[in-house]
Amino acid sequence: MTVIEDLAPPPKVEVRPRGVSRRERWQRRLPLLPALIYTIVVTQIPFLVTLYYSFQSYFWNTTAPAHFNGVSNYKTVFTTPAFRSALWRSVVMTAAAVIIAMILGVALAVLLDRKFFGRGVVRTLLITPFLIMPAAAALVWAGPMLDPNFGLLNYLLAPFGVHHVAWLSTHALGSVIVVMIWQWTPFMTLIVLAGLQSQPPDVLEAAKVDGAGAFATFRELTLPHLRPYIELGILLGSIYLVNVFDQVRLMTNGGPGTATTNLPFYLYQQVNYAFDIGGAAATGVVTVILTIIVATFALRMFARVFRFEEAV
Repeated sequence: MTVIEDLAPPPKVEVRPRGVSRRERWQRRLPLLPALIYTIVVTQIPFLVTLYYSFQSYFWNTTAPAHFNGVSNYKTVFTTPAFRSALWRSVVMTAAAVIIAMILGVALAVLLDRKFFGRGVVRTLLITPFLIMPAAAALVWAGPMLDPNFGLLNYLLAPFGVHHVAWLSTHALGSVIVVMIWQWTPFMTLIVLAGLQSQPPDVLEAAKVDGAGAFATFRELTLPHLRPYIELGILLGSIYLVNVFDQVRLMTNGGPGTATTNLPFYLYQQVNYAFDIGGAAATGVVTVILTIIVATFALRMFARVFRFEEAV
């Protein structure tokens, strides 16, 4: 036997991990069962009840019992102009609020990323609108801010020739979108600010040494780094803002006419004004399906972006 053979390491013996028994698997899952049961009770059971009533003709202001009517409620949903208008208005409100809030969030995050006296106080004050309940924010804006006679906005615009503008009547949709932007800009700012603070400082120093200007550095280095954070903010903001109800109900009540009637308020009208439980259930099911499709598409895009960033 040669010396090399004497020094050679012994052959490796594969050791298979011991299989996990069924009892151990259930012991691991057992702490999660209460949360799973609670989730099923508060989400899936109501959805199944809604799905059941979507195939029923049921008006709760009459004594007639519910009876099966097939897919008539769904046909009504897709052939009613009011539903299409509410759907389009929801898309407009959500897209405008999310995009403008993100643009303002990026601008504010860039400013707050710089060092200045009182930065901590400014950051705390900036997130205050996001911490206010949507109903309270809607009431504050509808009264003290946008009142045509005593509103603060008209008072501030008086030197520019603007007097006694009834914002909630003449610019109802824009007023609701402004409140949505005001409340969600801090959220976008915090997400983008977290992305800015995670950027490696040596990369920025190298760009400065190479003679790159502030705008070129932001466009070529900072903005690509912020892309996942921006898309995360857009995704989360879209999921939440598509369900906005408080501002519409308390500020404009869907009006004037149907100027601010979005999908959540349209469902509210079907139940409380038309007393059509079957039609409202069908509208709710269609809304949930559309939301799931959009959310799934957005999540897949977001996952591809993350995989691209990791590969780079």
